[in-house]
Amino acid sequence: MKTSLFQLTTVAALVAAALALPAQAQQPRSGVNLNAPDAPAAAPQHPLLPGEPPYPAPGSWGYDKATGKFKSPDMAPDAYGAHPVEGSLPYLDLNQYEKNVKVENFTPYVAGAGHSWQASFDWNGRRYLYDYETWMYNLFDITDPHDIKVVQQKTFNTRAGEHQFGPFNVKYNKKLNKMIAVQCYEITRYGLLSNKYTKPDEVKKVRERQMLRGFRIFEVTSPMWTDWKLLSETSLDPYHSAQQQPQEGSGCQDVPVYNGDQYLFVAGAPDNSFANQEYKNYLYTGGQLAFDVSDPSNPKRLSMWWAPGSRLGEEEEYKKNPRAGNKTSWMGSRMPLFIPKPVEQGGKYGYAAMGGFGFYVIDISDPKNMKQVAHLDMPVSVTGTEGDNIDVSKVEATGMIYYSGYPMTEDCYEPLKAIYTIDVRDPTHPKIVNTLPTPVPPKEAPFTDFCQRRGSFGPKRSGYAQIQPGTPSPRYMPYSYYNAGMQMFDVKDPLNPTIAAYFVPKMIDPSRHTKDEQTQSIRALPNPVHSIFVEWDRNLVWVFSNHGIYTLSVPLLGKPVFGMPEKK
Repeated sequence: MKTSLFQLTTVAALVAAALALPAQAQQPRSGVNLNAPDAPAAAPQHPLLPGEPPYPAPGSWGYDKATGKFKSPDMAPDAYGAHPVEGSLPYLDLNQYEKNVKVENFTPYVAGAGHSWQASFDWNGRRYLYDYETWMYNLFDITDPHDIKVVQQKTFNTRAGEHQFGPFNVKYNKKLNKMIAVQCYEITRYGLLSNKYTKPDEVKKVRERQMLRGFRIFEVTSPMWTDWKLLSETSLDPYHSAQQQPQEGSGCQDVPVYNGDQYLFVAGAPDNSFANQEYKNYLYTGGQLAFDVSDPSNPKRLSMWWAPGSRLGEEEEYKKNPRAGNKTSWMGSRMPLFIPKPVEQGGKYGYAAMGGFGFYVIDISDPKNMKQVAHLDMPVSVTGTEGDNIDVSKVEATGMIYYSGYPMTEDCYEPLKAIYTIDVRDPTHPKIVNTLPTPVPPKEAPFTDFCQRRGSFGPKRSGYAQIQPGTPSPRYMPYSYYNAGMQMFDVKDPLNPTIAAYFVPKMIDPSRHTKDEQTQSIRALPNPVHSIFVEWDRNLVWVFSNHGIYTLSVPLLGKPVFGMPEKK
């Protein structure tokens, strides 16, 4: 394992301190952490609504000094803020840990300190990368990963009514001989609605908000979004066109699935009847929609599938779910179908992560008539998001997909979020095989369990297969893992997966977090790594942190390419 210089100077002190740690003490500052900022203090408890999970009883969860391991609560309410326990670090760790990776570059730009999306495409022999949130973007020329150039930066005054910047996908359309982009727009999940159960005025505000709840299609005419040519606007709401306001439903959730051909797949709730949703700050229960975009100026809706129990009038089905009434669980889609092989190329199945509704196999071979093939209830894991990401990069070779949600609280104040291996070789009878190993800290770390490091711990996503260039490795699978950085799993033997590489940056950059309002935000501090982007054709992994962007080469993937990859 490669270890940075400052780590080598502090290992002995950290080990000595750990051995001498008294029963009631917390790990002291030393080495690079001597001047580390204080970690957030415990957040106050708030009264719970009827049906919410109770606060975990003291002593039923926390750090076990005898074993060096952390026991997560069996269940917890959605409780924003810090929840330190005895054994939690009182500071924000500034060490960096790495195995089987090399840091090639660091770029001190942040689009979203606690969340961001990425997209890349090639233009005139150069490669461009967008890193963005709904209110701004950074556009980089990343042709030379050691010399990243800022091409454009733009902000959007969404609070004043300017249209948000949505998650998008860019692909080359061979039939049209044009680069086409599809960009989604969803009602914001934060800022408009804090608690739908207690604040009807905020619910009214969401219902009446005037915006496009759907998607736009552009012809890409340069790397810069401001140059793109708008071809069409499409509302997901079947009762209101893109020009009519206000529209119903959620709009289009997350990065759309588009391969530069005939079909487009998006997620979302098209109208207000999709409302059997427990989550406090969201009104809608999303499903999966298919469109024909062979004419990008005139998209046509083909069909929709949703999890039974999603709509008003389906309460009897909904009540069968053990989460019904808990005012905590996210129900329905957060992301579109995960499709390993495009329909246009003979693909038959899409896989749906539907939050508290579980995992579904969907037959998409006829997009005009999507059909449910199978359903798998997933273990209850409240609070936190119970299922929104599926890695399908290995399914064609092994028949395995990897299903996960992600943590929504700090200090492991919720059940541990797992990445489930699901065998879909018989698509009519999927079954859970195992879970991927939980990352553990290296020996030189001043903690023995990542739950002690503060912030959130658990998987976020393995990157978006639709937008990552090149062919994914048949063996290695990286995930962003919040306070555990980037963790790369070896799934050559799906029955015996291991962690083959990792990169865990410092929790924050003190020089930035005292000056930059965004990176001081409560969303940023718990989320040191919230996203990754993999260039499979250059064997590079981009890690997006709350203080900048790390570019990594990973020898396990092969020799890195530091220019444009050869065309195949």
